[in-house]
Amino acid sequence: MLLGKVVGTLVATRKEASMEGLKFLVLRQMDIDGKDVSGTVVAADGVGAGVGEVVLYATGSAARQTTATHERPCDAVIMAIVDSWEVDGKEVFRK
Repeated sequence: MLLGKVVGTLVATRKEASMEGLKFLVLRQMDIDGKDVSGTVVAADGVGAGVGEVVLYATGSAARQTTATHERPCDAVIMAIVDSWEVDGKEVFRK
């Protein structure tokens, strides 16, 4: 799983039929210290995340193992909205 921040939305009115009903969000990857890492990814939203939230997401074959994406051609899925995390006993992020 990877950390990311939701920085935008993506709308696709025409798409593969099996992708109907999925919401797509644009994520910027974050490192464990909460800093942005270069690069973005479009992910299917499996948990109702919104712009500005920090999320956990999975890519590759793991992205097709959630209830929302099972047997769908997804390469990234948001699996959790992060409330907080700490590293070496120090809180790095709190929602």
